[in-house]
Amino acid sequence: MAEMDTSGGGGHKKGKGVKKAKKLSTRVDLTPMVDLGFLLITFFMFTTTLAKPKTMEINMPFKDDKIKIEDQTKLKESQALTILLSKDHRIYYYEGLASDPTAPPDVKVTGFKAKDGIRDEIINKKKKIADMQRSGQLSDKDKLAVLIKPDDNCTYDDLVNILDEMAINDVRIYAIVDITSVDQDFIHATETANGIK
Repeated sequence: MAEMDTSGGGGHKKGKGVKKAKKLSTRVDLTPMVDLGFLLITFFMFTTTLAKPKTMEINMPFKDDKIKIEDQTKLKESQALTILLSKDHRIYYYEGLASDPTAPPDVKVTGFKAKDGIRDEIINKKKKIADMQRSGQLSDKDKLAVLIKPDDNCTYDDLVNILDEMAINDVRIYAIVDITSVDQDFIHATETANGIK
Protein backbone atom coordinates (compact mmCIF):
# COMPACT_ATOMS: atom_id res chain seq x y z
CA MET A 1 0.00 0.00 0.00
CA ALA A 2 1.09 3.52 -0.67
CA GLU A 3 2.01 5.55 2.33
CA MET A 4 0.09 8.73 2.95
CA ASP A 5 1.85 11.94 3.85
CA THR A 6 0.51 13.06 7.17
CA SER A 7 2.88 15.95 7.61
CA GLY A 8 0.29 18.48 6.44
CA GLY A 9 1.97 19.13 3.13
CA GLY A 10 -1.27 19.12 1.17
CA GLY A 11 -1.38 15.49 0.30
CA HIS A 12 1.64 15.42 -1.93
CA LYS A 13 3.53 12.28 -2.42
CA LYS A 14 7.04 12.08 -1.21
CA GLY A 15 9.26 11.54 -4.11
CA LYS A 16 12.82 11.85 -5.04
CA GLY A 17 14.53 15.22 -4.50
CA VAL A 18 13.64 18.17 -6.81
CA LYS A 19 16.43 19.14 -9.23
CA LYS A 20 17.67 22.75 -8.93
CA ALA A 21 17.88 24.78 -12.16
CA LYS A 22 21.36 25.47 -13.44
CA LYS A 23 22.46 29.09 -13.12
CA LEU A 24 23.40 30.36 -16.57
CA SER A 25 26.25 32.80 -16.96
CA THR A 26 24.99 36.40 -17.48
CA ARG A 27 28.28 37.62 -18.94
CA VAL A 28 27.83 39.31 -22.34
CA ASP A 29 30.69 39.29 -24.76
CA LEU A 30 31.03 42.88 -26.06
CA THR A 31 33.89 42.21 -28.44
CA PRO A 32 31.65 42.28 -31.57
CA MET A 33 30.27 45.67 -30.41
CA VAL A 34 33.72 47.22 -30.87
CA ASP A 35 33.75 46.07 -34.48
CA LEU A 36 30.22 47.41 -34.96
CA GLY A 37 31.24 50.76 -33.47
CA PHE A 38 34.13 51.14 -35.88
CA LEU A 39 31.92 50.14 -38.79
CA LEU A 40 29.38 52.83 -37.84
CA ILE A 41 32.08 55.47 -37.43
CA THR A 42 33.50 54.59 -40.84
CA PHE A 43 30.03 54.66 -42.38
CA PHE A 44 29.22 58.11 -41.01
CA MET A 45 32.62 59.46 -42.03
CA PHE A 46 32.07 58.47 -45.64
CA THR A 47 28.41 59.48 -45.85
CA THR A 48 28.51 62.80 -43.97
CA THR A 49 29.56 65.88 -45.90
CA LEU A 50 32.09 68.01 -44.11
CA ALA A 51 30.94 71.48 -43.09
CA LYS A 52 32.09 73.99 -45.66
CA PRO A 53 33.63 77.22 -44.36
CA LYS A 54 31.28 80.17 -44.64
CA THR A 55 32.69 82.81 -46.90
CA MET A 56 31.34 86.01 -48.32
CA GLU A 57 31.15 86.01 -52.10
CA ILE A 58 32.36 89.24 -53.66
CA ASN A 59 32.32 89.85 -57.37
CA MET A 60 35.24 92.15 -57.99
CA PRO A 61 35.35 94.33 -61.11
CA PHE A 62 37.10 92.78 -64.05
CA LYS A 63 40.29 94.63 -64.83
CA ASP A 64 41.65 94.48 -68.35
CA ASP A 65 44.11 97.07 -69.64
CA LYS A 66 43.20 96.23 -73.24
CA ILE A 67 39.56 97.42 -72.90
CA LYS A 68 38.99 100.59 -74.88
CA ILE A 69 37.72 103.70 -73.09
CA GLU A 70 34.44 103.69 -75.03
CA ASP A 71 33.78 100.08 -73.94
CA GLN A 72 34.29 100.78 -70.25
CA THR A 73 31.34 101.19 -67.91
CA LYS A 74 30.59 104.85 -67.42
CA LEU A 75 29.60 106.05 -63.97
CA LYS A 76 27.91 109.40 -63.56
CA GLU A 77 28.79 111.72 -60.71
CA SER A 78 25.13 112.05 -59.75
CA GLN A 79 24.66 108.32 -59.21
CA ALA A 80 27.88 107.68 -57.27
CA LEU A 81 28.44 107.60 -53.54
CA THR A 82 32.01 107.21 -52.31
CA ILE A 83 32.57 105.71 -48.85
CA LEU A 84 35.96 105.93 -47.13
CA LEU A 85 36.52 103.54 -44.23
CA SER A 86 38.95 104.89 -41.64
CA LYS A 87 40.21 104.22 -38.12
CA ASP A 88 38.06 104.04 -34.96
CA HIS A 89 35.08 102.79 -37.01
CA ARG A 90 34.68 106.20 -38.66
CA ILE A 91 33.17 106.45 -42.12
CA TYR A 92 33.82 109.41 -44.41
CA TYR A 93 31.59 109.78 -47.44
CA TYR A 94 30.81 112.16 -50.26
CA GLU A 95 28.53 112.20 -53.26
CA GLY A 96 30.13 111.77 -56.64
CA LEU A 97 33.58 110.64 -57.74
CA ALA A 98 35.65 113.75 -56.85
CA SER A 99 37.08 113.73 -60.36
CA ASP A 100 37.32 117.53 -60.54
CA PRO A 101 40.33 118.73 -58.49
CA THR A 102 39.15 122.34 -58.67
CA ALA A 103 35.86 121.48 -56.94
CA PRO A 104 36.57 119.19 -53.93
CA PRO A 105 33.55 117.29 -52.62
CA ASP A 106 31.71 117.97 -49.38
CA VAL A 107 33.13 115.18 -47.23
CA LYS A 108 31.04 114.20 -44.19
CA VAL A 109 31.77 111.82 -41.33
CA THR A 110 29.48 109.23 -39.74
CA GLY A 111 29.59 105.67 -38.47
CA PHE A 112 27.52 102.51 -38.10
CA LYS A 113 24.91 104.26 -35.96
CA ALA A 114 21.22 103.46 -35.71
CA LYS A 115 20.32 107.10 -36.36
CA ASP A 116 22.09 109.38 -38.85
CA GLY A 117 24.50 106.59 -39.69
CA ILE A 118 25.75 105.39 -43.06
CA ARG A 119 22.54 103.43 -43.64
CA ASP A 120 20.47 106.63 -43.55
CA GLU A 121 22.88 108.26 -46.01
CA ILE A 122 22.56 105.35 -48.44
CA ILE A 123 18.75 105.53 -48.20
CA ASN A 124 18.82 109.31 -48.80
CA LYS A 125 21.07 108.88 -51.84
CA LYS A 126 18.72 106.27 -53.28
CA LYS A 127 15.80 108.66 -52.82
CA LYS A 128 17.72 111.45 -54.60
CA ILE A 129 18.44 109.15 -57.55
CA ALA A 130 14.78 108.09 -57.70
CA ASP A 131 13.72 111.76 -57.76
CA MET A 132 16.20 112.48 -60.56
CA GLN A 133 14.84 109.51 -62.52
CA ARG A 134 11.28 110.83 -62.17
CA SER A 135 12.34 114.29 -63.30
CA GLY A 136 14.18 112.87 -66.33
CA GLN A 137 17.69 113.87 -65.22
CA LEU A 138 18.68 110.20 -64.97
CA SER A 139 17.45 107.19 -66.91
CA ASP A 140 15.91 104.13 -65.30
CA LYS A 141 19.18 102.28 -65.92
CA ASP A 142 21.13 104.73 -63.76
CA LYS A 143 21.14 103.14 -60.32
CA LEU A 144 23.04 103.97 -57.15
CA ALA A 145 26.69 102.96 -57.41
CA VAL A 146 28.79 102.86 -54.24
CA LEU A 147 32.57 102.98 -54.24
CA ILE A 148 34.00 101.52 -51.02
CA LYS A 149 37.56 102.62 -50.26
CA PRO A 150 39.05 101.08 -47.10
CA ASP A 151 42.00 102.92 -45.60
CA ASP A 152 45.03 101.06 -44.24
CA ASN A 153 43.96 101.72 -40.64
CA CYS A 154 40.36 100.51 -40.91
CA THR A 155 39.31 97.14 -39.51
CA TYR A 156 38.19 94.06 -41.40
CA ASP A 157 35.02 94.18 -39.31
CA ASP A 158 34.14 97.58 -40.79
CA LEU A 159 34.55 96.23 -44.31
CA VAL A 160 32.23 93.33 -43.55
CA ASN A 161 29.69 95.71 -41.96
CA ILE A 162 29.65 98.03 -44.98
CA LEU A 163 29.15 95.03 -47.28
CA ASP A 164 26.23 94.01 -45.06
CA GLU A 165 24.81 97.51 -45.55
CA MET A 166 24.96 96.98 -49.31
CA ALA A 167 22.90 93.82 -48.93
CA ILE A 168 20.44 95.34 -46.44
CA ASN A 169 19.81 98.42 -48.61
CA ASP A 170 19.66 96.39 -51.83
CA VAL A 171 22.56 98.23 -53.45
CA ARG A 172 23.24 96.17 -56.56
CA ILE A 173 26.21 98.15 -57.90
CA TYR A 174 29.19 98.55 -55.60
CA ALA A 175 32.92 98.00 -55.76
CA ILE A 176 35.83 97.83 -53.36
CA VAL A 177 38.43 100.22 -54.71
CA ASP A 178 41.93 101.13 -53.54
CA ILE A 179 41.97 104.37 -51.61
CA THR A 180 43.92 107.17 -53.25
CA SER A 181 46.19 109.78 -51.69
CA VAL A 182 43.58 112.39 -52.64
CA ASP A 183 40.94 110.53 -50.60
CA GLN A 184 43.34 110.34 -47.66
CA ASP A 185 43.83 114.09 -47.94
CA PHE A 186 40.04 114.47 -47.81
CA ILE A 187 40.00 112.43 -44.58
CA HIS A 188 42.76 114.52 -42.96
CA ALA A 189 41.09 117.79 -44.01
CA THR A 190 37.74 116.64 -42.60
CA GLU A 191 39.37 115.51 -39.34
CA THR A 192 41.05 118.91 -38.99
CA ALA A 193 37.84 120.78 -39.76
CA ASN A 194 35.84 118.77 -37.22
CA GLY A 195 38.54 118.61 -34.55
CA ILE A 196 38.87 114.82 -34.85
CA LYS A 197 42.14 113.23 -33.74
